[in-house]
Parts: sequence; structure tokens; C-alpha cells
Amino acid sequence: MFVDNNYRYRDGAPITEYYYNCGKVLGKLHQLSKEYTPVQRRFNVFDKFNADVVDNLIPESFSLLKKKLHELFETLEGLDRDLESFGMIHTDYNDGNYMINFDTGQITVYDFDNSCFGWYMFDLATLWWNGVGWIQFEPDASKRKAFMDNYFKTALEGYRSETKIEDSMLNMLPLFIKAIHMEYVLSQIQDIRNGEDLMSEEALLYAIKCLEDDLPYLGFFDDIYSCEEPFEYEKRDI
Repeated sequence: MFVDNNYRYRDGAPITEYYYNCGKVLGKLHQLSKEYTPVQRRFNVFDKFNADVVDNLIPESFSLLKKKLHELFETLEGLDRDLESFGMIHTDYNDGNYMINFDTGQITVYDFDNSCFGWYMFDLATLWWNGVGWIQFEPDASKRKAFMDNYFKTALEGYRSETKIEDSMLNMLPLFIKAIHMEYVLSQIQDIRNGEDLMSEEALLYAIKCLEDDLPYLGFFDDIYSCEEPFEYEKRDI
């Protein structure tokens, strides 16, 4: 993890090399998935999260959230599932789930426990989201936007050096960022139902508000976002 190396990559390398290699490794994983013929299939993303789960988990006081999530599922279910866009994905690709050799820069991915069949854009949306932490305390939204555009462009160059992704799928990035935060919200509410403590109730409420208001990129470029309290929102009963 970067925290173990004071947020520096290998000696002498610009941080953009890390962004590129993160994309490259994810591209390798997805290319292997496209070539993979399973003997026993893993579960599908909709086996874990679907309209029935929404109805069972979301309280009636969040009727707008429930409506928005039903609409999101309907949109996702209507997407193509061809071999170039849909296959085995990691679902949690971040620096907490891979090791970095700080001498060579090599990235070794682990924790495939939640891997399932889904759109490759789920992992690419997570890759986009991984860049947020580098710029989340910047008060100027235009600078945050410029950084994220450059970060993802570099990561995508690494990704496309190993596999291809159609522009038509990349144009759905805001949709899939919304989808990964839908998964986050449902998982967090499930934890509440199971009596588990949350790391941040404010972060959950922030994600809910953005889903309810159809704010793209989890409001990262909107007025709702505060660089002093990133991704936090006021209390509300869940």
C-alpha cells in the first residue's frame, strides 16, 4: 500500500507511471478474463445486488433512493453482455488489494474473493475512483476535474496497452461510478441490518444523497462536495 511508502512509487519514477501501471495491470486481468472458459461459473453481479435486494433492504423513508436504484438496475440490465464488455471482474481493485514492489514498481493483485461476472466498466469505474484520493482536498472544482481527466487518461492508456474497451462503454463511466456506489450503499445498509458498526455514517448519507439527486461522479465536481469534509453529509435516520 502507498501509505507504507509515504505515497511514493518506485524511486525516480513519476507518479504518472503508477497511474499507467494500475491501468495496465487491470487491462491484463480483463484480457485474461476474455480468454477464460470457466469450468464452474462464479456468480453474476445481479445475484448479489438486484431489485429484490433493494426492496428488502431500503426502508420506506428512503422511497426516492429505492426508486433511483430500481431505475439504475433497469438501465444496467438492458446493457449488452458481449465478450468484450462482460466477463470475470475483480470488483474491488484498489491499493488495499494489491502489493507494490517499490523497487521495481510491479503490482501483484490479490483478494479475488468477491470476483464475479459483470461489466469490465465496473472495475474501470473503481479505477477512476481510486484517483479521487490524490486530489480530494483541492478546493477548486475545475482543478479537481482537470486532475481526474489526466489521471484517468493515463490509467486508460495503460489499460488499453493490454486489452481493448469500446468508446461506447467508456462513455458510460458516470453510470458505472453510480453503480459502484449503489453497491456501497446496499452493502453498508446490510451491515446496519446485521448490527455491524459503520466507519462513517456521514459518507453513507452523502452517497445516498448523490444517488437520490442524480449527481454524477458522486458530486465530486458539484456544490454538494466539501474539500474540508470530503464525501460527508448531515445525519439522517437510516
